[in-house]
This record gives sequence, C-alpha cells and structure tokens, in this order.
Amino acid sequence: MKQEDKDLLLRDLCARLPYGVKVHTNIPEMDYSTEELIERESDKILSIEDIDWLKNNCGEFKPYLRPMSSMTEEEEEEYHNLCISPINHHWNITDWLNAHHFDYRDLILKGLALPAPDGMYN
Repeated sequence: MKQEDKDLLLRDLCARLPYGVKVHTNIPEMDYSTEELIERESDKILSIEDIDWLKNNCGEFKPYLRPMSSMTEEEEEEYHNLCISPINHHWNITDWLNAHHFDYRDLILKGLALPAPDGMYN
C-alpha cells in the first residue's frame, strides 16, 4: 500500500470511529469472519488506539464500507433532503455518510476498502 493511500485510509477511518467502523486486517486476532463481524458486538469496532496501532504495525487493513449504490430508498430520500436543505453544511452530509458507512471516497474502487456484507451495519 502506498503511503498516500495509507494516509487517505487513516483519515477516512478516523472520521468513521464514532460510528463503529469494522475493519479487515492481516492480523489474525483482529480479523473476523463475516458471521462473527455481524454477530459480535465487541472486538470488531475500531478505537483511536486501534488506528494508531494499525498505522504503526499493520501492513494491510481495509474497512468494510457500503457502496453508494447500496443506498435504500429511505436513505436516498434522507440523503437528498440533506443535500438540498439550505441549513445543512458539507460536514452534516459527510457525517451522515460516515454514520451510514457509505464509501463516498471510492475506497472500494481504489482497492482500499471492502464491500460490507448485507446486515453488517444493522
């Protein structure tokens, strides 16, 4: 992974921390099967300490994100209303996208993230 890609990924992950982002790593004790990621409520969600550890010790890590194309009709309506509202700022929209785990930076396409399996973030 190029350093600029790693930096982009770390910035993106930091913004997603409050929303319980889940990550695949090349470290066996930090990686879980899809079923475990969906079922377990501990050990899978990153903390700021994990980000620092990943930065210094982990060769490869990829967050599980939802492609923009996976947006439900309800989410599309909510997103559209956020975008057209005169009182919403860019950061409100970005927070909403992070909270719903959407890949608005095309990290999946760049090979820096994995598509989240259905039900992972319910």
